[in-house]
Amino acid sequence: MELICELLQDAFFAGIAAVGFAAISRPPHNAYLWCALIAATGHSFRFLLMNGTALHLHIVIGTTLAAFLIGIMAVLLSPKTKVPAETYLFPSLLPMIPGIYAYKTFAGLVMCMYRCSEGTFDKYFYLFASNGLTCFFILLGMAIGATIPIFMLKKISFQATRHKIRF
Repeated sequence: MELICELLQDAFFAGIAAVGFAAISRPPHNAYLWCALIAATGHSFRFLLMNGTALHLHIVIGTTLAAFLIGIMAVLLSPKTKVPAETYLFPSLLPMIPGIYAYKTFAGLVMCMYRCSEGTFDKYFYLFASNGLTCFFILLGMAIGATIPIFMLKKISFQATRHKIRF
């Protein structure tokens, strides 16, 4: 029961964040709901892969698979709503940006510069490198996972906003 509550909470806040990010680019009004639903589905899928299954996948793998799911959903929805897949894709991915890893990377770098002893430098350099690499690979996984569906389903993704021209 606790896992279900955490999952619903994760989905809810991911949906709210996606709507906020979507508002920046001013999509059609019907796109807000879809952005929220896609983000909630993708983020909760990542949560399940990392916490809710026996797999306990690493955040990089979980994020890549969730980004792939978000990409598939965005591409399949775009022709039905006549809105480009990117309108749904980017706001739905943004709640998965690894902000805490980026913050810890920068904090580790700053602490490296201000520590004189070798032991403390090594400690903070390790934190800098570990968090920085994790952040980088999460972002790379998001980019790869989200773009594969666009190229896999090229015919669907590029005809979403095309209209037949009648003469």
